[in-house]
Amino acid sequence: MKNAAKKVRSLRNYSLIAGLVLASALAFQNNAWSWGGGAEPAVVIPAPAKDEPAGTSHSETALFAGGCFWGIQGVFQHVKGVTSAVSGYAGGEAQTASYEQVSNGDTGHAESVKVTFDPTQVTYGELLHIFFSVGHNPTELNRQGPDTGSQYRSAVFPLNQAQADVAKAYIAQLDASHSYSEPLVTKVENNAHFYPAEAYHQNFLNDNPDYPYIVVNDLPKIKDLKQHFPADYREQPVLVKGVNP
Repeated sequence: MKNAAKKVRSLRNYSLIAGLVLASALAFQNNAWSWGGGAEPAVVIPAPAKDEPAGTSHSETALFAGGCFWGIQGVFQHVKGVTSAVSGYAGGEAQTASYEQVSNGDTGHAESVKVTFDPTQVTYGELLHIFFSVGHNPTELNRQGPDTGSQYRSAVFPLNQAQADVAKAYIAQLDASHSYSEPLVTKVENNAHFYPAEAYHQNFLNDNPDYPYIVVNDLPKIKDLKQHFPADYREQPVLVKGVNP
């Protein structure tokens, strides 16, 4: 995502670098690989055999980490039944939950997305199915595409025991099915305290569809979501209008 001079730092003054972004876009076709080499294709995997039991609640929260939160947020914003997807940090302490510090890779945080959803429309297991299939590559250890460091690790942060049971069972199922050429490295982590990322990170994919990193690494994920999960895909994303802890 951003290890190239930690580019997002400059986005605090995004209007000041708009010209640079446009210039980068002009050079993009000849230099795309410097932005990551492109998203990996989606992997067709079986749906989870185990899911949360049916309930009557219309609101539940899940927490996922799979590399740059721009792409993960963008994917879940296009999933039917999702009512909110907020980029942020999980796995570390409150005092280090900032992009400046997390980018150093030593805070324990992972770039994460908090997904609020209606389990009568989309289940936790279905979200995991999308997360592992089109959201990211769960076989890459402490990296995702061009981004390296523990802050880009593959992780699931269950918010209750049922989610933990489903996530662990699904990881074991995928390993046993040999859906991937390598074993999954996704960790099921306990420290599920979530801290929203800075405002300039929210809705980044939606607001910057021509940004070279987004074009190369993240827009293909939206295309894969539409192709492989047509019943779950919605054209209009649910966008962050305000960020709450």
